[in-house]
Amino acid sequence: MPRIKIGQIGTGHAHASGKMDVYRKSDDYEVVGVVEPDEKLKRQAERQPTYRDLPWMTVEQLLNVPGLQAVAVETEPRQLLGYAEACVDAGKHVHLDKPAGESLLQFRRILDTTARKHLCLQMGYMYRYNPAVVLMKDLLRKGFLGDPFEVHCVMSKVVDPANRLKHAEYAGGMMFELACHVIDVVVDLFGPPEAVAPYHQHVSSQADSLRDNMLAVLTYPRALATVKSSAMEVEGFSRRHIVLCGTEGTIHIEPLDSPKVVRLALAKEHGKYKKGYQDVTVAGYERYVGDAADFAKVIRGEKMFDWSPMHDLAVQETVLRASACSTDR
Repeated sequence: MPRIKIGQIGTGHAHASGKMDVYRKSDDYEVVGVVEPDEKLKRQAERQPTYRDLPWMTVEQLLNVPGLQAVAVETEPRQLLGYAEACVDAGKHVHLDKPAGESLLQFRRILDTTARKHLCLQMGYMYRYNPAVVLMKDLLRKGFLGDPFEVHCVMSKVVDPANRLKHAEYAGGMMFELACHVIDVVVDLFGPPEAVAPYHQHVSSQADSLRDNMLAVLTYPRALATVKSSAMEVEGFSRRHIVLCGTEGTIHIEPLDSPKVVRLALAKEHGKYKKGYQDVTVAGYERYVGDAADFAKVIRGEKMFDWSPMHDLAVQETVLRASACSTDR
């Protein structure tokens, strides 16, 4: 099949080079060009092997490349929505990195346009294709875990001083920047929450305004979810986790980024899964590979996208509420 022509706008997002690596290695895609309006970021990117030999373009030039089908928008968060809207207005499928900007109204407008034009907007939440998360959803769907009543999520790391200053530009702090990944999972499991209670602190001695110690409690009719994120946890990557408890079982995924096994407890046997606690091996996981492969299938019309615009809108509203940010703009 012909390769999908894709371009990238922005190199400033933390995931930008990782996404580009995957697109360039994939047999599904032909990368036709890169846009970086910021000269400093462009010079930095030009020195990376990831962007070697790729054409540098303006937004107008990229969107007018003959046969262009998709664009990955990988700018810093404040710029994401403006570029995404230009792409969908031009009739292109979009991979939009997280979180979906600061304006819920603009994001809703973009999603309305994608629906009207039958385009796919794929959000860059990196646990959607994680095999341990896929297993958790499958066990829940089959009823092996019973009725879910609580989920605990932790998404933390140590953030260096330079990146603290960048994150501090956004009122939502670490919940907005980092915990949005697990909020996507929670909303996928339970839907939009009835209520969200945000708690936030600045506890570091660093002279910045970053909300670096944050907690949100999401209330559902028959469940509670807690989401925790900090910028100071030593070896935080290793303790990132999701624990889902149901009336018939519990699943514990840790570490979340690169799980090899998950801990599963069941009230009774289900086929290969025994009663009680057990370790379940999961397949290896490389970030962004599953996203890119699924995006290609949707663009080619081989399948429907698994995450609806209504889901993405609910996630973004929940992210803003959990971050103590306005949803009225």
